[in-house]
Parts: sequence; structure tokens; C-alpha cells
Amino acid sequence: MNTRYKKSHLSLIIATYIFLYLPILVLIIFSFNNQKFPSHWSGFTWNWYIELFQESALWNACFTSFFVATVSTIITLFMALSLIFFHFSGGKIQKTLPLFYTNLIIPEIMLSISLLTFFVFFKVSLGITTLIIAHTVLGLGFAVPMIYSRYSQLDPSIFQAAKTLGASSYQTFTTIVLPLLKPALISSSVLIFILSFDDFIFSCFCAGTSVETVSLYLLSMLRLGISPIINALSTLLFLISAVAALIFLKSKSKGDNLI
Repeated sequence: MNTRYKKSHLSLIIATYIFLYLPILVLIIFSFNNQKFPSHWSGFTWNWYIELFQESALWNACFTSFFVATVSTIITLFMALSLIFFHFSGGKIQKTLPLFYTNLIIPEIMLSISLLTFFVFFKVSLGITTLIIAHTVLGLGFAVPMIYSRYSQLDPSIFQAAKTLGASSYQTFTTIVLPLLKPALISSSVLIFILSFDDFIFSCFCAGTSVETVSLYLLSMLRLGISPIINALSTLLFLISAVAALIFLKSKSKGDNLI
């Protein structure tokens, strides 16, 4: 009975993975099809990847998404570390921590509309600045809980020993706390970067008409018809996301072994 249960459980897991990744596999395969999508397989070609690298407007959108994701990730980590340092120096943040979980509770479209209303109310012109602010708000809901969770698992006796030896709060934080938080910083930065780079809803509401990210560019392409270039681009983005996910899991496992 137990063996039959294990086999059925394994079959369910395999079926779930097939359901999740089979469409992605089909997309990758048909990115090399020499006929436009949707169509039957008729032969192998690199043409769509060649056209992809010749699409200057698309790469401008990629650069914009990369820039916004990088800047918002840096600002998010700086703000999260500032909050942790404030708590490390004796400040009380326990009552404010639930505020950072709103991104996990409130639907993303509600947050984006709220930010759009905020910008319009204060007459802030929509553009790359408002988009960075929006993605920073999105990232704080993930970075602060992750980094604080790792910080709360550190041994307080280490900080007391550093203080006894004459180290200031800043010296202890930069030389002891930050290296111990490194796995959480890496994993949260990778997660925030991916969320920002792939985000569509915040970009749609807070970017305005002067900024075009990858997600907005793909939407404009889909309105004109599905191009095989989208398959090629999606394949490259999937590979990049897979590498980033591996980095995330590796740093997370190192952090679990460290504490």
C-alpha cells in the first residue's frame, strides 16, 4: 500500500512538472522553426535570433528594463539595510514590519493604481523616475522580510563580543553583520531584479508614454500579431531567469548552512 502511494505521488509530481514546463519547451523548440508562429514544424533555422539581435527598438526596451531593475534593486537593498541598521542601533521596527508584507497581500494592480493616483495628485510627471519608485516599492515587500528574517537568526553574542572589544555599531554592522547577511542580500537582490525586469502591471501604470520596457514592447508587438522574434526573446529571457534562479537557490542553501 505504501509503495503504491509513493508511485502515485511520484506520478502526480511528474505530471505537474510536465504541465508547467511543457509549454516552455514547445516555445523554445518553435523559436528555431523556419515558419512563422503558429504553424507546424517545417525545419530548423537561426533567422529569428538573427532578426532579434537586429531589432534596435527591442534592445532599447531591454536596456530600459535592465536599468530600471538595477537601480530599483540597489535602492531597495540600501533602504532595507538602513532599516536593519536602525534596528541594530537600538531602534524599534517590529510594529512597522507588517507594512512591508502588503505586497504579498494586496493585489499588484491595486498598488499600481494607488501609486498612479499618488503621482497624479502631487503632479509628478510619469517617466523612468516614477517607474523606479514603483519597482522599489514592489521590491521592499520582498527584501525587508527576507533580510530581517536572516538577521533575526544571527547569534546576538557575536555583537556583544564586538561591542566588548570596543567596536562601534557601524563597525560591527559593516564588518560582522553584512558578511553574515550576504546570502540573504544575494538571494533578495536576484529576486527583486527578476520581479522588476519582468514586471508589467507597474510598468503599464507608472511608466507613462515616454518609457518602454520589455513587457510593454512585447504587448505592442502582440497587438500587431505574434512574431517568432517573441519566441526567440522569450527563450533568452528564460535562460537568463534560470541562471538567476540557480544563483538564488545556491545562495539560499549557503545561507541555510551558515546559520
